[in-house]
Amino acid sequence: MLRRKNPGSSRIETLIGRSVRVRGDLEFSGGLHLDGCVTGHVQAAPGVAAALSVSEHACIDGSIEAPSVSMNGVVRGDIRARGQVVLGPRARVEGDVYYGLIEMAPGAEIRGRLVPHEPAAGARDEAAEPGGPF
Repeated sequence: MLRRKNPGSSRIETLIGRSVRVRGDLEFSGGLHLDGCVTGHVQAAPGVAAALSVSEHACIDGSIEAPSVSMNGVVRGDIRARGQVVLGPRARVEGDVYYGLIEMAPGAEIRGRLVPHEPAAGARDEAAEPGGPF
């Protein structure tokens, strides 16, 4: 049985094939795997579990917003993920990457800034208290 490397990802419920071209914004929930190209913003529906997987054949001309992003293709726009961002060896990002946790393979390229998300107020206060988690 194959297991996903990203524990936060859900199973793939939607697949956009290699020969598909989408023009316009795309909103999804659950797992979305992209092999084709999207000209528009790709975002997870608010308040739902969602994970985006972008293959080495895929491209997005627009921003991404999802809890979890795993990519190996090209994105011309910002990536915003409060959870994990995994950039494979063929990932090319022309924009800023906002992340909770990031993993980059050798060969991944970012032409923009890496910006960590601030921890939630409760997590920050707990860590600052004496006798906190560390």
